[in-house]
Amino acid sequence: MKLNVAVQMDPIARINIRGDSTFALLLEAQKRGHALSYYTPEKISLRGEEVVAPVQTLTVRDEVGDHCTLGEPERTPLASFDVVLLRQDPPFDLAYITSTHLLERIHPKTLVVNDPASVRNAPEKVFVMDFPELMPPTLISRDLDEINAFRSEHGAVVMKPLHGHGGAAVFRVMPQDMNFGSLFDMFSVTFREPWVIQRFLPEVRHGDKRIILVDGEFAGAVNRVPAPDDLRSNMVRGGAAQATDLTPREREICATLGPKLRERGLLFVGIDVIDGFLTEINVTSPTGIRAIARLGGPDVAAKIWDVIEKKRG
Repeated sequence: MKLNVAVQMDPIARINIRGDSTFALLLEAQKRGHALSYYTPEKISLRGEEVVAPVQTLTVRDEVGDHCTLGEPERTPLASFDVVLLRQDPPFDLAYITSTHLLERIHPKTLVVNDPASVRNAPEKVFVMDFPELMPPTLISRDLDEINAFRSEHGAVVMKPLHGHGGAAVFRVMPQDMNFGSLFDMFSVTFREPWVIQRFLPEVRHGDKRIILVDGEFAGAVNRVPAPDDLRSNMVRGGAAQATDLTPREREICATLGPKLRERGLLFVGIDVIDGFLTEINVTSPTGIRAIARLGGPDVAAKIWDVIEKKRG
């Protein structure tokens, strides 16, 4: 079965193909004979009732420096595709939200992965709060008194922007930390939304596990170990990828989340777990596929396309 597939993503010429999960999905789709097209999110338009974009045919190669060939742009209704991969990176801002409203107009006749309405309604650091029993103590707030009360109760905390991504602006704040006042002022000026304040988990030094779920089922995992001089384990921030297995607690977390993800049409999800505590549910543009494969783990891209093909069959 040949599918006509469009991918909405950031400029493909700039990606690091060694670690890019979208690129892994495109390689697998091409391997299966699916037709690929590409456009960037700022090109999507709503003209009357029709959602259109100037799409370009796309061919991909697993060759650094020569990884893609694009055709000429051609204005095309997105409803003419069988599948649209919603894969641009955060920030999860009004531009991202608007794109989900537009894509919602063609889904599910055209299968959008992930479901755009569910992506909009499940930002990773808010959706996770539906599962407090799986999480470390967590506060979402920008109120100084509330934050100070939380710090007094829990001691060392991690503070990060609610809609941040890639480990940007993540800080550990110690009890009686002399930098907290300045940090609070900086966050107040820089971020309009509330922030996430979470009890610090010292075991992060042994790794922050990225676990991939495909249609609610465990599909693969990689342990990301931070550099000795950094709090953040994100691989784009220097975290080292290690092969890993799931603990019983992590399997329990997956079993709890799975049905909720399927209900929402969140087909490709990456969750983050530190020391048995769920910290994020990534639904906008999860990563980890290529690292898992490189370490000898399962072929997650193949599992994702198996599910897409079944849904389109």
